[in-house]
Amino acid sequence: MSIVETDRTEITRTVKVAAASVEANVKRGGDIRVTLSPKTVGCTSGFGGVMDLAPGDHVTEHYHPYSEEFLHVVSGELEMTLDGQPVKLGPGDSLLVPIGVRHRLVNNGETVAHCAFHLSPLAPRPELGHVDTEPARHPGAANPQVGGHR
Repeated sequence: MSIVETDRTEITRTVKVAAASVEANVKRGGDIRVTLSPKTVGCTSGFGGVMDLAPGDHVTEHYHPYSEEFLHVVSGELEMTLDGQPVKLGPGDSLLVPIGVRHRLVNNGETVAHCAFHLSPLAPRPELGHVDTEPARHPGAANPQVGGHR
């Protein structure tokens, strides 16, 4: 038996991003930090990051016409409403929000909830990626800049 050497691809761009180095997005509620995106690491298939949601706080209802959203709860107790149907979530739970499904996330617990999220695929243009169905919590705040849409 012989060992065959293969060429290794050299990583020539940033692939690691600390959440603390990314500006928090608070427009729709919570502290949302897009860490991995076309803007931050040059990825092309979607974007993701982390979110902290304080007790009593919520992320306003919206939907994504082009993307699925994947949510994983690291700590805390949350309730996601999907097209009007509540789904309780706790540590270790993961949830898929299908394309086009209205969703709203609420922390009904007594501690800060911490989650990881990913959305894929990217919308054709940034303004098509997210549709609000209720007013933003902080309307003057900027939208997250994920960049790099096709």
